Amino acid sequence: MDDSALLPALPLPDAERAGLYRAILTRRDTRSEFLPDPVPDQTLSRLLLAAHHAPSVGYMQPWSFVVIRDEKIRRRVHDAFLKAHGEAALMFPEDKRDVYRSLKLEGIMEAPINICVTCDRDRAGPAVIGRTHIRAMDLFSSVCAAQNFWLAARAEGLGVGWVSIFDNGTVQRILNIPKRIVPVAYLCVGKVKGYHPRPELEAAGWRRRLPLESLIHFEQWGELDAEPELLGHLRDVVRAANDDGDFGL
Repeated sequence: MDDSALLPALPLPDAERAGLYRAILTRRDTRSEFLPDPVPDQTLSRLLLAAHHAPSVGYMQPWSFVVIRDEKIRRRVHDAFLKAHGEAALMFPEDKRDVYRSLKLEGIMEAPINICVTCDRDRAGPAVIGRTHIRAMDLFSSVCAAQNFWLAARAEGLGVGWVSIFDNGTVQRILNIPKRIVPVAYLCVGKVKGYHPRPELEAAGWRRRLPLESLIHFEQWGELDAEPELLGHLRDVVRAANDDGDFGL
């Protein structure tokens, strides 16, 4: 490509840059805060456009989006969730089962729209640039589409909840998705009362956010202290995010 055709590699204006980071920091997995208000088609169209502009391995764009509004179909998906939810409770240690059962883990019926993001693993043929050695890259691409959708929804003031507690094959049959198409993300979407200051599982004491500095390795796995100056900046950024949610911008 002729370098003169490239778009300028400039930072976004300060307000736009801060808005992007704010969307990332305040995005929440929404479950019990949905309102029954309809989502305008114009807004949903923007969210789907954002999802469709996700990166994809070999530019294969493996995703499709099933938009579900029908109450009867959502009820069947909800029934599949309830069955799996009961099974899942027994997989946790006894001292956590009551906490698990008390958690609200989906908003299938409360949200006016459900979206199933899928992956067509054959869309670009058997040999795909970038997937030749890591087969799951197409699935990861569909996850990127779900993340784009989620962040765009936050920017629009909407809530999204990802439901993953059900048998995928059951949902596939309910939605009449062909066997070769993989359901990747089942999202509940709608207007919400508000966003929790912290993720609900963190607030409930289920798990704490891990310290970022403990997750960064330098050059090789296990080298955690090689760049003290960067680690100092990381601590400053985390502190600013915790204090006012602006990444220190």
